[in-house]
Amino acid sequence: MTRKEFEKVVQDALDALPEALRRKIDNVEIRIAESPSPRQAREWGGGRLPPLYGLYEGTPYGERGPDYSLRLPDRITLFRRAIERDCRTRPEMIRCIRETVLHELGHYFGLDDEQLEGLGLG
Repeated sequence: MTRKEFEKVVQDALDALPEALRRKIDNVEIRIAESPSPRQAREWGGGRLPPLYGLYEGTPYGERGPDYSLRLPDRITLFRRAIERDCRTRPEMIRCIRETVLHELGHYFGLDDEQLEGLGLG
């Protein structure tokens, strides 16, 4: 899958969200990286199993208080190499990208990994 196709699948996943959720996504940059940076790998276990397909870094929506202003955007990063490595077919890759976008947005909305697992987005 080309980078442009990958980006389109990410955008399609965002466009498929209900309007009420899309309106609440604020000050978040969604990026695609080939793999985690050394810092991300060190802090978030990017080299260990399970593989790191995506990462949310920032202040979750529900924790933003009145002092949350003039901040750099939170970041959701999808790691293309890990997804491409572990998905054998294009449909698998599309499903993994969509699930990763939803998983990381779940963190943005304040859900932890256990809650996301319960929603089928583990």
